[in-house]
Amino acid sequence: MKIFTLILSLIAIVLIGFNVTQIDFSAPFADKSMVAIITIIASLCALTLLQILMVSKKIQQKSKSKD
Repeated sequence: MKIFTLILSLIAIVLIGFNVTQIDFSAPFADKSMVAIITIIASLCALTLLQILMVSKKIQQKSKSKD
């Protein structure tokens, strides 16, 4: 599970990097730029959810080791 979340995190980071290059900063809310901004936001949400998953797994492991 840890490797899976790391791979998904890496993919999300690559997507953010690629889409930053697609933004036209002279017209950031144009057609292609808007798609890039939405994809960046979605990738950031995915990263946040993956971090929450990793923290919850660590908490679960610590609570099992206490018992």
